[in-house]
Amino acid sequence: MEPEHVLPQDIEKRSFEIITKELEEKGIVLPEDKAFLIKRAIHTTADFEYAQTMAFSENAITIMAELIKNGAHIVTDTNMGLSGINKSELKKHGGEVHCFMADEDVAIEAKERGVTRAVVSMERATKLEGDVIFAIGNAPTALINLRKMYDEGKFVPKFVIGVPVGFVNVEYGKELIMDTDIPYIVNRGRKGGSNVAAAICNAVLYEIRKGNL
Repeated sequence: MEPEHVLPQDIEKRSFEIITKELEEKGIVLPEDKAFLIKRAIHTTADFEYAQTMAFSENAITIMAELIKNGAHIVTDTNMGLSGINKSELKKHGGEVHCFMADEDVAIEAKERGVTRAVVSMERATKLEGDVIFAIGNAPTALINLRKMYDEGKFVPKFVIGVPVGFVNVEYGKELIMDTDIPYIVNRGRKGGSNVAAAICNAVLYEIRKGNL
């Protein structure tokens, strides 16, 4: 095996060329309107299973793009997710990225109530002014609590990216979101992560920048 000589600024482009070629070799044809997003998830993980497991509600990408262009905020369940989202692109449209998970008062309230910080964080997010896109890559309890608030009529999320990774309640939490009329992008199964949640956000942000959405 010999190394490829690729200029630093061309590495991402070359990576996507490899992804496109390998998808063709595997006989996988992605939906044209979703290919850019699924390929970015694959690029982030080097896992081609995302070509088979990503699930979208009707017009999900268009809805998410319109929310961003109208100044929606993004709330993540990890500081890693917050760090990975391109905040300068989001700011162009008036939105900000928030994560309440590490806030001291969130930790105190969660301990007093005997719930996870993700539960309290989602409740804090509902108090933000304007529309909110939830980008959940780690905590299935965040998805479960969003569904609970939805069922109780307390709050209806404008959009949910549900891609937590793990084993406990991960698939259950994702299915809860898909079993509603909430617009969503979800990766079925156990795989996901904060990096995938950020990649999905960035995929849409970059397509907006290109004028494709």
